[in-house]
Amino acid sequence: MCRILFAKSERCFEIASFLKPFAEISRTSREYQGHGWGLAWLDKGEWRQYHNIKPIWEDDLSQFGKTSLLLVHARSAFKDEGIVVENNMPFSDGKSIFIFNGELRGVKVKSEGRIGAEKIYNYIRRFDKGDQHAALDKAVGIIGKRSSYVRAMNIIMSNGEEHSLSTSYNEDPDYFQMYQKDTDNIKLVCSQPFAGEDDWRSIENNQTITL
Repeated sequence: MCRILFAKSERCFEIASFLKPFAEISRTSREYQGHGWGLAWLDKGEWRQYHNIKPIWEDDLSQFGKTSLLLVHARSAFKDEGIVVENNMPFSDGKSIFIFNGELRGVKVKSEGRIGAEKIYNYIRRFDKGDQHAALDKAVGIIGKRSSYVRAMNIIMSNGEEHSLSTSYNEDPDYFQMYQKDTDNIKLVCSQPFAGEDDWRSIENNQTITL
């Protein structure tokens, strides 16, 4: 399954400063994270995105400049299927950004999308009437009840002003637990702590929180 990263700050930071350690945890992950990657970042109040089918650790990570809000996704494709750049997250409707890490089985909800993660994103969007957090929490609850098994369902969404994390898993917390770190006015949330850093805190399972 995939690796995801969220970073926000009141001041702009170098995007590469977080892409590089994220690329390293992706490269050294026990599950292959090389089926492409992507990022979304705010630039003068507008979302910009980049996707590449190559592994993140093989790309030029110095090309992106600065931002105050960043979401990144490194992909481990389910059953090594659908490996095309169009299936790389982040997904966006122009207003919100979505990244996902997990695996669900026997999902019985109707939603459009090329892959499961995109179907989940579009399903969440149905409930968004101006409160992203409430939409995410409601949709995740329904999806969980209408799935035969949720191995994990970790989602980060942002509309540029609201930022939300929903995390749930029923096995393998060493792999699926989310972590956070607050330092130098920067908030980080990631699938695992950066290598050599011991000041990350684990995030409690089965909750939807505002970041």
